[in-house]
Order: sequence, then structure tokens, then C-alpha cells
Amino acid sequence: MKLYWSSRSPFVRKVMVAAHECGVAGQIECERTLVMMTRPNRDLLPVNPLGKIPTLMLDDGSALYDSTVICEYLDSLHDGPRLFPASGPARWTALRRHALGNNLLDNLVLWRNELQRPQPQQSPETLAGFDLKVRNALDALDREADALAADPVNIGHVAIGCALGYIDFRFAETGWRKGHDRLAAWFQGFAQRPSMLDTRHVDK
Repeated sequence: MKLYWSSRSPFVRKVMVAAHECGVAGQIECERTLVMMTRPNRDLLPVNPLGKIPTLMLDDGSALYDSTVICEYLDSLHDGPRLFPASGPARWTALRRHALGNNLLDNLVLWRNELQRPQPQQSPETLAGFDLKVRNALDALDREADALAADPVNIGHVAIGCALGYIDFRFAETGWRKGHDRLAAWFQGFAQRPSMLDTRHVDK
């Protein structure tokens, strides 16, 4: 399998963390791929019509895109505990937590894109909205941190861990750990998992 990849993308990192947790990372060849909102990667467009990463090229020549779809596919390739629980309350809890972590990532990426515009073009209202939504998500995660720590690792943990890692990478100045002691304690442990250590962001 070939993954169109960037060390800066939190959604690519989510896929690679999942790959490590599933024990299939060694089956993936990573191809460095640059994508920008203002400059589509024309080499990627024939593979993924949306021009986004991560995109996974399978051995049969077909492609999967969207990090969640790719993660679920990787979860089908092993016989161990599933990142996506099959049914029942555990499944819905995992998917809800994944949605919270994944949408937190969406807001962070959009927030950063707004900050990268020339300052006269930036919208103070938009920036304030992202700040509020991100802090509100962190508050919600802090309230759930003890339950998060008690549950087996699943796709919810992966998405949340990658979101917090991206805050450290791109928004360290926010000091998100202040006032979120339980969440910070959970992340301190989760960040030491081999899957997280082997997929750390690099700004290149």
C-alpha cells in the first residue's frame, strides 16, 4: 500500500497512528505529498479528485480517501482488538469521541489557515469563533478524561490524541493544559505510546 503523506498533516498522522496500533504500518509506503488550499497538487488529483491527503493507494490500484475511511480499512487487516468496536455502547462511545477529536482537528486546521492569511484579510470574528470552539472542545474532553483513560484504546483515543498533538505542534502558545489537568494527564501517557512517538510531527 502507498500512502500520500506529509509529516505536517494531523489527519495523515491519525492514519499512521492507527496503522501502528493495528500492526500494519510496515505494509505502508509513505510518499511525501504537498497539498495547499490555494495550490492544488495536480499530481494527486487523478488519484483523489478532492486533492487531499491522506490518500491510500491499495495494491489493486484503487484508492481510499478520508482519514476515517482509511483507518477503518486498516482496522480490517488484523486480528487483534479493533479500533472500531463492532457494536453496542462501546461502538457509539468510540465514534462519538472520534467525532469530537476529528472535528476539533478540522477547526484547528481552519483556524491555522485563517491565521496564515495576510493580517488585513483576517476576520477577527472568525478567529474568535475558532478560539471559542477549540476551548469548548477541550473543556468537554477534560470532563471525559477519566473515562477515556479507563477504556481500551480505540479510534476515539487516536483522534483525540492527534488533535492534542496538533495543538502542541501549531498552537503551543495557547497553553491548553492550563485548566485541563485531567486531559493533560491522559495525554501525557497516551503520547508515550509507540504509535504516537513514531509519528511525531516534523515541520518540513
